[in-house]
Amino acid sequence: MNILDTIIAQKRMEVAERKSHTSIQDLRTQPLYKRETLSLREHLTHPALSGIIAEHKRQSPSKGIINGKVKVAEVVTGYQEAGASACSILTDQPFFGGTPEDIIQVRPLLQIPILRKDFMIDTYQIEEAKAMGADAILLIAACLDSGEIKELSTYAHHLGLEVLLEVHDAEELVGNLFPTIDVVGVNNRNLKTFDVSIQTSIEVGKHIPDSFIKISESGIDDAATIRLLKSNGFQGFLIGESFMKQEHPGKALQQMIQTL
Repeated sequence: MNILDTIIAQKRMEVAERKSHTSIQDLRTQPLYKRETLSLREHLTHPALSGIIAEHKRQSPSKGIINGKVKVAEVVTGYQEAGASACSILTDQPFFGGTPEDIIQVRPLLQIPILRKDFMIDTYQIEEAKAMGADAILLIAACLDSGEIKELSTYAHHLGLEVLLEVHDAEELVGNLFPTIDVVGVNNRNLKTFDVSIQTSIEVGKHIPDSFIKISESGIDDAATIRLLKSNGFQGFLIGESFMKQEHPGKALQQMIQTL
């Protein structure tokens, strides 16, 4: 088992427990459920914005605690002021130290899209994402089959949410590029070794049709890497750890954008 298998086993138990406490009907009565969502696609391709999805992440299985001190509201408003196209917010608690309340708390403070970053395996979680005020969800090809990706992405679109499909290699693209996928992200981190290589994005990106917005995830630490990825057809860049390990994540993003 790799770390993803461990996380998904835990996630199945979590979702079953949450279903037993809160019904979908309860979720649909939440204040944020009826808000009009923002388009991740449009914000990533807007010429006045950076293309950066800046992430709030307290910890990770590979790095442990990254930044447990700074407050989520301070982080994401700093990202927005610096010029982020969108924010990614981890809502997984056991492995990443996040909670759904993180999104609920900051939604009124942001005018840019929020990606709910979690391990989505059930349509119930998509209802949760809508209720907490997210604009887009993440689907990870490594833990879903083609039928599940189609079902979950279609369900998300039905609720007005956009979908980021994450892949780790070209094989995970096969049979998974449905019209209900809005953005394809290439994760540069090897799930078995945790090694990170930007070359993964460059190679896998060659197999992603131009009709999809392409983003690169993990291991992006400087403006030079973003320039390299742009030259290889990438329009978006999901960056978390590089910013979160700084005392002021928003200022770190601001410096990167100024360098760009």
